[in-house]
Amino acid sequence: MSKSSVVELQVVDEAVAPCCPPLTERPLTAEESERTAKMFKALGDPVRLRLFSLVASHEGGEACVCDISDVGVSQPTVSHHLKKLKEAGLLASERRGTWVYYRVEPSVLAAMGKLLAAPASA
Repeated sequence: MSKSSVVELQVVDEAVAPCCPPLTERPLTAEESERTAKMFKALGDPVRLRLFSLVASHEGGEACVCDISDVGVSQPTVSHHLKKLKEAGLLASERRGTWVYYRVEPSVLAAMGKLLAAPASA
């Protein structure tokens, strides 16, 4: 008997919304595929992947844009890439004074792992 588990993947205005089950459990629906592809597309850019990694690995689990902007592209380009990561549900942000702080929700990282996890051997 198979238990259906929902993987949480998309962050919308600070709240995590359910997305889809692990890929090995059942085929994704068209809607689940759209949301998941958006996430992978966002991470498919080397600058975005690096920014995501910088935020995820930053001390305290969040990073000021001032701490992660040195990735070899201009500040407007960094802002563009961070916006795309937010739109894909991978980052959440909060403005504090003149700076914006970004964080990866722990549930997003866990969901990404579950989505791609191979089933355990019996």
